[in-house]
Amino acid sequence: MEFTDSIKEQLKKAAEELIEKAKLKNGDVVVVGCSSSEILGENMGTNSSPELGEAVFNSLNDVFKEKGIFIAAQCCEHLNRAIITESIAVKNAETVNVVPVPKAGGSFATAAYKYMENPVALENIKADAGLDIGGVLIGMHLKNVAVPVKLSEKTIGNALLLAARTRPKFIGGERANYDSSLL
Repeated sequence: MEFTDSIKEQLKKAAEELIEKAKLKNGDVVVVGCSSSEILGENMGTNSSPELGEAVFNSLNDVFKEKGIFIAAQCCEHLNRAIITESIAVKNAETVNVVPVPKAGGSFATAAYKYMENPVALENIKADAGLDIGGVLIGMHLKNVAVPVKLSEKTIGNALLLAARTRPKFIGGERANYDSSLL
């Protein structure tokens, strides 16, 4: 139990710091990829833990939901890294029919599907920021210009933690002027 409590604290701190550094706001979407096996110090996909997946989802959701930020839970490679998110976050998106389970979707995405109010599955999304817990490769679900975010938390349990935010593309060349608040 002490291990899980420590992980919950790490997750809370990482989520709060990402919100601040990425300047996330109500309605934004954060893609989260998570390997419970990696958190436990095992190789990805070898020791899926539904209990840990639930602890991770609920810890992050407590922080993000309070700010009106949606989680887009990335499934594992067995579901081609599909996304589980709240239907209200993607009102006009084309949904697909799949329900994640620990060995086909992953424990984190399974928990997201279980605890979200009205979950839907998508093949892809373009999120505003992301957390990659365990090297699960979330980049395909970020908007086009992703920028690394250095967090004080470097790991969640035994898993490497990486974070990113996105920004609008610069267009127009050397004579263009840019809005520094969007950087």
